[in-house]
Amino acid sequence: MDARDTMLVATIIGLAHSLDLKVVAEGVEYPSQKKVLEERNCDEIQGYLIARPTPTEQVLPFLRSNRPA
Repeated sequence: MDARDTMLVATIIGLAHSLDLKVVAEGVEYPSQKKVLEERNCDEIQGYLIARPTPTEQVLPFLRSNRPA
């Protein structure tokens, strides 16, 4: 991410938070992207860095096995 990208991300996150909205960043693929988003208090991230797409038939078993107690 260059300086302009970082400024744009910070602006979008700031605007959303000023409207009491949560921010979900999609398409996060690199640790450097995750770091920038965390430093700017992004609420949630998703993308290949976190998890690869899961085939449909594996979703329910995964959710059931990772359910909080």
